[in-house]
Amino acid sequence: MLEALAYFLLGFQLLILIYFTAVNGIYTLFILISLYHLYRHIILVRREKLELMLSNILYRPISILVPAYNEEETIVPSVKSLLRLHYPEFEVVVVSDGSTDRTVEKLKEAFRLVRIDRPVRRVLDHRPIRDIYVSLDHPNLIVVDKENGGKADALNCGINVCSYPLFCCIDADSILEEEALLRASRLFVEDRRVIATGGVVRALNGCVVKHGRVVEIRAPKKWVEVFQVIEYVRGFLTGRTAWNLFNSLLIISGAFGIFRKDAAIAVGGYRHTVGEDMDLVVRMHKHFGERGIPYRIVFMPDPICWTQVPSDLSSLLRQRNRWHRGLIDSLLYSKEMFFNPRFGWVGLFGYPYFVFVEALGPFVEFLGYLGVVLFYLFGMLSRDFALLFFLVAFGWGVLISWGSILLDNLLFRRYGSLRDILKLILFSVFEIFGYRQLIVMERFVATFQFWKRVWGKPKRKKIEETHAQSPAR
Repeated sequence: MLEALAYFLLGFQLLILIYFTAVNGIYTLFILISLYHLYRHIILVRREKLELMLSNILYRPISILVPAYNEEETIVPSVKSLLRLHYPEFEVVVVSDGSTDRTVEKLKEAFRLVRIDRPVRRVLDHRPIRDIYVSLDHPNLIVVDKENGGKADALNCGINVCSYPLFCCIDADSILEEEALLRASRLFVEDRRVIATGGVVRALNGCVVKHGRVVEIRAPKKWVEVFQVIEYVRGFLTGRTAWNLFNSLLIISGAFGIFRKDAAIAVGGYRHTVGEDMDLVVRMHKHFGERGIPYRIVFMPDPICWTQVPSDLSSLLRQRNRWHRGLIDSLLYSKEMFFNPRFGWVGLFGYPYFVFVEALGPFVEFLGYLGVVLFYLFGMLSRDFALLFFLVAFGWGVLISWGSILLDNLLFRRYGSLRDILKLILFSVFEIFGYRQLIVMERFVATFQFWKRVWGKPKRKKIEETHAQSPAR
């Protein structure tokens, strides 16, 4: 009996070490791939391509869809920033999804909206529309007031209402850089196979905003926000950049993505789920892959969308719970892709990765933490195992975060202050003591709640703008 228990403990420890070694090894490989790809794209290609797009010769008109539910604190500055974008031909379609606050009233006051009778072709199903408004000051601004049906329902409504062949989804609390659409949409002109692109999403918290633009990038003051800045840098510039190589990008953030309208309609639009952004992309892979239609879903590393991240722990945990539930639901809905060679790299590598690392990872990681604690309490913790576990699970993870932060600032020079960079590097060490375990535990709980459709809306803060010159730092 004791011998069997000893073998079990040894096997458990080896399994946990193998898991963390494999995951961190993949992340390290992704950083190396990203370094090469980003250098080639940003340094050698970006300026030439942007000048071509700015000539206004090559472009496709685009509709910007802004789903909004009770966004009175952020909607007006967000829409103002969108109307200032540098793009030859675009429209902004704000869809108020049954808001119960003053979202619609604030839009009416700020943009002089008037009600119009506009026929809408109901290609995708959604809840009834109450009213449609257009701005007297900005003819390319349309506001739709509809009955509440959820974010996916609001986006389907926006797709029906919008006029152009491309549509861009952006959250109501987000700000796009003025050239973001030019950078993200150029591939639709250069390559007809492209059906979707996504850009980088960064934390707006802590930054200086003036006239709807981010004029100075700063690290946030609150610890919960700083940790999210590190996560966003690590996730977008290492993970998503590397997936381009395998045409296996399964996530385009709901905060900023551009899609071909006909491709979205072909898969039935957005499905009612709490992870509608990932779900649409996965179903696009499935639809085009099983029909043998050439396609590309691409991540662009230079278009930037600034979005508010949760500034309190409870909102953050609700968000991460929803993200994980949406991830599992999306994977289950398209489970036919799992290890299916019919779908190429995305079926053999991309989809299994998201199953074993993203979906099941919190379960394995939670058991690893729990096992270490229990082994220690019962006096069965091997010193060699404890040291290896710390070095592989935590030490290697910190190095990956440092690599991501340095890569980001080496190629993009985001932060003008060395103090901000050092702050991110320091907090990437603190991240492994408590914060990471809290997120893992919340995702572990969400694993057993994936069927729930509760959204869990985070608290919004008003986007504060500064009109005075920023002090020298």
